[in-house]
Amino acid sequence: MVNSYLNLSCVINAQVCLWRPFRMLSTRLYCIVFILIFFVVLLFNHYYISKNVVDDSINSNIGASNGLIHRHTSSPPFDSDDLENVYRIDNLKYRINEMLRIRGSVSNELKNLESKRQKLQNEIASLSNRLVETQYQLTKKQSDLNRVHFSVAQAEFTQKETALRNQPFLARPIKLLPLSRPEISSDNINDLVTNGCTMTTCFDYSRCSLTSGFPTYVYSKIIKSETTHLAFEEDAFMSAFRLNPHYTLDGSIACVYVVFIYIEDAEININLSIPLLQSFLHNLDYWSGDGRNHIIVNLNSSVDIIDLGIKPLRALVLQSKFNANHFREGFDVIIPPLNSNQPQSSIQSNCPARRKYLLTYQGSINKSFSNFQTKKLIETMRAIANQTKSDEINFDFNCANNCKSLSTQSTFSLILPPLEKWYKSHPEIINDIFHLFKIGVVPVLIGGRDYKLPFHEAIDWRRSVLHVPIPRISEIHFIVKSFSDSDIIDMRRQAKLIFDRYFSTHETIAKTIFSFIRHQRLDIPALPAKEDTYPFLYNSTYTVDKYLEAFDSALNQENEIDENLGPIESPFPSTTFQRNFSLTLCHGYYLWNSAHLNPFTLYPNTPFDPVLPSDAKFLGSGYGFRPIGQGAGGTGKEFSEALGGNWPKEQFTIIILTYEREAILLDSLQRLRGLPYLNKVLVIWNSPRKPSPDVKWPELGVPIVVIAADQNSLNNRFKPYNQIETEAILSMDDDAHLRHDEIIFGFRVWREARDRVVGFPGRYHAWDMNFNSWLYNSNYSCELSMVLTGAAFFHKYYTYVYTYTMDKAIREKVDEYMNCEDIAMNFLVSHITRQPPIKVTSRWTFRCPGCPVRLSEDDSHFQERHRCINYFTSLYGYNPLLQTQFRADSILFKTRIPHDKQKCFKFL
Repeated sequence: MVNSYLNLSCVINAQVCLWRPFRMLSTRLYCIVFILIFFVVLLFNHYYISKNVVDDSINSNIGASNGLIHRHTSSPPFDSDDLENVYRIDNLKYRINEMLRIRGSVSNELKNLESKRQKLQNEIASLSNRLVETQYQLTKKQSDLNRVHFSVAQAEFTQKETALRNQPFLARPIKLLPLSRPEISSDNINDLVTNGCTMTTCFDYSRCSLTSGFPTYVYSKIIKSETTHLAFEEDAFMSAFRLNPHYTLDGSIACVYVVFIYIEDAEININLSIPLLQSFLHNLDYWSGDGRNHIIVNLNSSVDIIDLGIKPLRALVLQSKFNANHFREGFDVIIPPLNSNQPQSSIQSNCPARRKYLLTYQGSINKSFSNFQTKKLIETMRAIANQTKSDEINFDFNCANNCKSLSTQSTFSLILPPLEKWYKSHPEIINDIFHLFKIGVVPVLIGGRDYKLPFHEAIDWRRSVLHVPIPRISEIHFIVKSFSDSDIIDMRRQAKLIFDRYFSTHETIAKTIFSFIRHQRLDIPALPAKEDTYPFLYNSTYTVDKYLEAFDSALNQENEIDENLGPIESPFPSTTFQRNFSLTLCHGYYLWNSAHLNPFTLYPNTPFDPVLPSDAKFLGSGYGFRPIGQGAGGTGKEFSEALGGNWPKEQFTIIILTYEREAILLDSLQRLRGLPYLNKVLVIWNSPRKPSPDVKWPELGVPIVVIAADQNSLNNRFKPYNQIETEAILSMDDDAHLRHDEIIFGFRVWREARDRVVGFPGRYHAWDMNFNSWLYNSNYSCELSMVLTGAAFFHKYYTYVYTYTMDKAIREKVDEYMNCEDIAMNFLVSHITRQPPIKVTSRWTFRCPGCPVRLSEDDSHFQERHRCINYFTSLYGYNPLLQTQFRADSILFKTRIPHDKQKCFKFL
C-alpha cells in the first residue's frame, strides 16, 4: 500500500510539475496580447494628433502672414488681436514640443515592449526545450526504473531457484588417501599364476579412491644385475617419472608403486641371474607378498621379462614386447620403446598431400622364410612392383643400410610384420611407425590387426595408421589410391597430434603412462589445471553500495548509446568442475584422440561441453537459464531483459594489457561503467615501474584488479589467472574504444560459438605467389581468417592451452618480436577446432584520440607478422588458419518492424 501511495504521489507530482509551465505560459500570453492592444491604440492616437496639429499650424501661419501684411498696409502695427495671435503661436509651439516629447516617450516604450517581447519569446523557447528534456528524462527514468525493477525480480528468481536446486555444485576434488601401508596378502600365489589377473581380481581399489589424486611412489633402486650399465635414455626416463605431479615420497599413502627392471640382452641365457632378480623384486618394501598395486616397467624394449621367467604375480607389467601367451589384456600395458623418441631436427610439412610416390617399401628380405604366409606376402608384393607401369609404387627389396631414404618421398609406406608371429606387440613395428610419423608419411601396417600398438585401449591408431590384413595385400594399390587429399592430410595431422602429445619426449611418455593407468585402469580424474597467481598492485574491492553508486552514475552520464542492454546484476562466477567424473568415465576416446581436450588435465570448464535440448530448460533442467520472454520470445524489450540462448546465464571478464599509459587506460576503464554482464576487469601491468600513486581508479561497480606481470611479455595477455572466474574473456587493448552495445552483441554471439574467437577487427593471411609463402594482410577484404585479440572474446580454456600445451617456441617468438601474440592465438584455436573465427559488426579499426603513434603503423611491424605466420606454419606442419566470408550482424538490424516493437540492438 505504501509503495502504491508513493507511486501515485510521484505521478501526481509529475503531472503538477508538467502543468505549472503551461499555467505560466498562458499568463504571459495574456500580458503580451494586452501590451500589443495598448501599443496599437497609442500609435493610432499619435497619428491622429500629429495630423491635426500640423494642419492647424499651417493654417495659422498662413493666416498670420496675411494679417501681418494687411495690417502693415492698412492698420496699426500692434493691437489686441496681434497679441492673441502671438500667444496662440507660442501655445502651438509648446503643444508641438509636447507632442514630440510624447512621441519620443511612446517610441521608447515601444522599444522596451519589443525587448520584453523578445525575452518572452526566448523564455517560451527555453520552456519548450525544458518541456522536451523533462519528457525525455521522464521516459529515461521510467526505463531505468523498469530496468531496476526487472533486476530485482531477476535476483529474487535466482534466490528461489538456488533454494530449490537439489543437485550440489561440484568443485575441485578433495583428496581421500589411505591411512596405512598395504598389508601382507594371504591369497594363494599359485592361483594367480594359473588363472591370470584382471583389475578386479588383482588390484586393491581401496588405496585409490576417485578423489585420491593418484599418488604414485617410485622405487629409487632399479632391479638389475651388478654388471648392467644403464644407458642415458633409461636414466632420463626414470627422472621423468619422478618429475610427474602424481609422484609422492610417502609410500604409505600411495595408490600405486612403480619399480624399474632392466635385463641386458647378454644376460638372457644366464639363468642364474633371473631368480636373483626375481628375489629382489619380491622383497621390495611395499610388495606385500603378491605385488598388488605395483607397476613393473621394463626398460629394455627388446626383451619380454615374463618370457625370461620373471613372475609379476599381481603387478602390472609395462613393456614394448609381449608374447601373446603372456599378455594379460586389460591389465598389462604396451608402452613404446625408449629409443623411439630421438630428437628430431625438423618436421615434415603436411602439404602437399601427395608426394612423388603414392606407396613405397624399402627393406632387405632376401632370406628364405619358413612361414608360408610370409612367403606368399613377399611374392605378391614383387608381383605388384613388377606389374605397375607408373611411378606411383616403388618397392625396394634389396636395401641393406639406410633403408629410410625412399620413405621421405612417399605418401604411404608399407610396414611388414616381423617374423616372430607369436608376439602380441613388437618394438620394430612401433619404431617404424614413429619414424614415418616424424617425416609425415602415412604408415600402412600389413597384418595390423594381429598386433597391438602402445596404449591401444585409449589411442585410436586407425585414425593415423592404415591397417590392412595380409590377404588384402593384392588390393593395396586400389586401397591407397582411393584416399582423398583431405583424408591424407587429416591422418598426418592426427599422427602428429598423437606423437607430439604422447611419445615425443621422455617426459611425455612418463606422463602418458601415468595418465593411462589413472584413467583407463582406475577411472580417476586428472589433476586440476594449474592457474597463474601474481601479486596485486591494486584491488578495487566490490560492495553492493559501490555497485549501485557506479550504476547510478553511469545512468546519469552522457552515454554514447541510449539503449537498455541488460539487467543490473551483481558479479557472480561461472560454475566449475561440473564434468569431473562424467568426462573421465564416459568420454575416454574423446579425451585421448581429440585435439580439443587431453587426458592429462582436468579443466574447470571447456567450450566443448554438450548442449541441452531446447525443451530440457522447461522440463526439469532449467537452472540458470533465462529464456527470452519466458520462452515466448520477443523483440528488443524482451531481448534486453534476458540472455536467452542455449546456455545458462553468465558474465564475462575483461583483460586489458597496458604499459605505462595511465591516462589512456583510465579513459578506457571509465567507458566500461555500467556495462551489463561484466564480472571483473583485470589490468595486466606489463611495466616494471608501478603506476603513479595518485592514480584514481574509476568506480565501475565491479572489481578492478591490477596485476603486476613478472616480465614485459605480450604472452601475459593469455595466461590463466586465477582471478578469472568466468568462462568468457574479453581481451582488449588499453586504447580500444568499444561501445557498450558492440560489447554486449559480441558477448551474445560468443555464447553461441563458445569454441571460437569472436571479435571486431578482422585480418587475413594471403599467399605470396612470388615467394611461395604467407603474408599478413590488414587491408579490407571480403574474406578473413583472423580476428585480432585487441578486441575479441574467447574461452578461458584456451589460456591454459596457450600457456602450458602449445609449443613453447611460439611463445618465445612472440617475446622475441614483441608481436604476433594475436596471430598465435588464432593459430591455436583454428588448429584445435578446425573452424575460422567469427567477426561481429562492420568495425575494422579503432579510434584512439590523443594516443601516440601505434606500433602497427611501423613497416617493421608487418614484416615481423609475415615471418610469424610462416614460422608458426612450420611448427604446426601446416597452416591451420581457415578463411571465412561470414560476419555476424544483429537480427532485425534492417528489418521494418511495427512502431510498438523494438529492435534487438537499435544501433547495430
